[in-house]
Amino acid sequence: MKAIIYAAGRGTRLQSDSPKILLEFGGRTLLEWHALRLREAGVRDVVLVTGHLREQIAELLPGICVRHDIAVREIVNPRFREGSLLSLKLSLPEIENSSEPLLLMDADVFYPTGMLDRLTGSVHPTALLLDREFSTNDDDPMLVPVKNGRPIDFRKQWSGDAEFVGESIGFFKIAPVDFPLLIKETRARSRGSSCADSYDDVLRTLVLAGRFGYEDVTGLPWIEIDFPADVIQARKQLVPAIIRSA
Repeated sequence: MKAIIYAAGRGTRLQSDSPKILLEFGGRTLLEWHALRLREAGVRDVVLVTGHLREQIAELLPGICVRHDIAVREIVNPRFREGSLLSLKLSLPEIENSSEPLLLMDADVFYPTGMLDRLTGSVHPTALLLDREFSTNDDDPMLVPVKNGRPIDFRKQWSGDAEFVGESIGFFKIAPVDFPLLIKETRARSRGSSCADSYDDVLRTLVLAGRFGYEDVTGLPWIEIDFPADVIQARKQLVPAIIRSA
């Protein structure tokens, strides 16, 4: 199985002078945690889409690959300021050349190994992870309403009729049968000189088409790193919890 990690964004809300994926938690960067977790989950073919301050990432990447016995290929998005859809578009050749399910992953998530195990082992060919315990106080989470056992939408500020609503973790398993729709939507939405749509808009198309199942990971410790307060919380609370759960 192959994993594609999207790490090109600037992370302007974080006000950091390094890419988010190089922030350190428990003595390791998020990049190294990804390498470790993916290897533990049996994934050793990794593609990393970079952009903002990618030279800092490239400098550390060879050592991480050696330490964790994992192959990471870098794809550089020179238009990273124009949105996440272009990063997805640049990774389409990797998707097209895959014959097995693959993982699409946000780079700015700190999480335990068990989370990837739930995703790779899901009975659903195409699946996402969700957490029922979420807050909208400090952020605008990507919401996943579930009805009749299936995700029915994938968007922020959702309201409507559902059995329950969870927050997306930002990790997705895509089956080869769903590659054509993902590729078609990405190409259609990225035509022209500007890209108003995002990576999430493409994934939403698959959700609305009924392609996604889900795995509920409520109770597992994880955090998305968006704001300075997230960094503090991750270091004080999540590092001990995640290390205990490993």
